[in-house]
Amino acid sequence: MKKARLIYNPSSGREEMRRLLPDILHRLDLAGIETSCHATTGEGDATREAAEAVYRGYDIIIAAGGDGTLNEVVNGMAGKEDLPPLGIFPLGTTNDFARAMGISRKWEDYCDLVIRDVTRPIDIGKANGRYFINIAGGGSLTQLTYEVPSRLKTMIGQLAYYMKGIEKMVNLSPTELTITAEGYEPMHGEFMMFLIANSNSVGGFEKLAPEARIDDGLLDVIAIRRCNLGEFIRLVTLALRGDHFNDSHVIYFKTKRMEVTSPSPVLLNLDGELGGRLPGVFEILPSHMRIFA
Repeated sequence: MKKARLIYNPSSGREEMRRLLPDILHRLDLAGIETSCHATTGEGDATREAAEAVYRGYDIIIAAGGDGTLNEVVNGMAGKEDLPPLGIFPLGTTNDFARAMGISRKWEDYCDLVIRDVTRPIDIGKANGRYFINIAGGGSLTQLTYEVPSRLKTMIGQLAYYMKGIEKMVNLSPTELTITAEGYEPMHGEFMMFLIANSNSVGGFEKLAPEARIDDGLLDVIAIRRCNLGEFIRLVTLALRGDHFNDSHVIYFKTKRMEVTSPSPVLLNLDGELGGRLPGVFEILPSHMRIFA
């Protein structure tokens, strides 16, 4: 019998996991997967629990929650040897990575995928010793995801981000950055933000990095040069259609490794969570993990 460890955020998805848990455990148990659970209690708890699950030799680790919970579980697993496959129940507000991978929100379908042992290898991003599975970035608007209170996200979902976004856009300001990427000349100037994508779904935008692939061994980088509020709103409109790449404010390239520095204090966003500050060294770990997908 296989043993699985299910790590879940009890507040994600309007506390949906509390209701689904008995049915999920029953379905997995009937298929010969003995599953134990851990409800997270605070920041860093999912990371510690995932690391312990790897150490104890679980055959399967499952993360249930939003992008932040997934990021913590990935940080508990990445960098270690003989990793078990990772399962994902998407219960968060945006579920960027799950959307990019086509992972169903129907728990029955995903349980069956785990039972059938359908997995695929994926790349993992690394930033200053920490890991990200979907997105890294810096700049004023990238702070949205960790500035929205978790309780507000639970109550009103995606609307919480829109509310915070309107508030941030009023005070939009550029940051001086130097970007040095493998295979390119250094880039220096004032930027509104930079994003490093490992998949094609970023902040609910599925056409922001349409060429990004989770298994190509490359990071897709988008940097927005200094612009005013009107120009930025126009860029957002273009990005909804995937037509932003020809705009003069947009820099886009692929690389295996890059470094970003700034004379100003710039916070980093890793999968929607606070990920430290610049300077930052970002690299890709090809086919580092397997997920059920």
